[in-house]
Amino acid sequence: MSVISQMIVPFVLALAGMGMFFSKKDLFSEFTTGASYGLKTAVGLLPTLVALITAISMFNSSGASQALSNFLAPLGSKVGIPSEIIPLILVRPLSGGASTALIADIFEKYGADSFAGRCASVIAGSSDTLLYVISVYFGAVGVKKARKTPLIAFIAALFCVFVSVFLCRLLF
Repeated sequence: MSVISQMIVPFVLALAGMGMFFSKKDLFSEFTTGASYGLKTAVGLLPTLVALITAISMFNSSGASQALSNFLAPLGSKVGIPSEIIPLILVRPLSGGASTALIADIFEKYGADSFAGRCASVIAGSSDTLLYVISVYFGAVGVKKARKTPLIAFIAALFCVFVSVFLCRLLF
């Protein structure tokens, strides 16, 4: 099985190369045209990504994330959300890298098999970095006004948190 998993990517690349070589169409020029469109899209997204990364870094570095976590911990405890995962709940919609670091921190402090560790794992596996996804996808297609998309996305993320904690309580 490990040999197959190691060989699948080179096999697919060789197959694509052979298809381009033996095709009657000029697939290489089609590939380079698609690559140039991809590069233009990436360059167009760059200002949005820089602004997003700067805002997230400022939010975390200013201590606002920690202050908000401390403020929301008692409320989270009342509705059954472990206070240990409140920082993860706040950061997950903003930054995938920061949320991964928080999950590693939860695993280190409380253990991967703890209730907080299991909740963090389920939340990470069932949610996404909302602001990044919205900014990249909307920026790629040129949407200027997101309207209610961020609000609905945050409501869905909050629903995901409650369902994740409920399922962890039910199953573990």
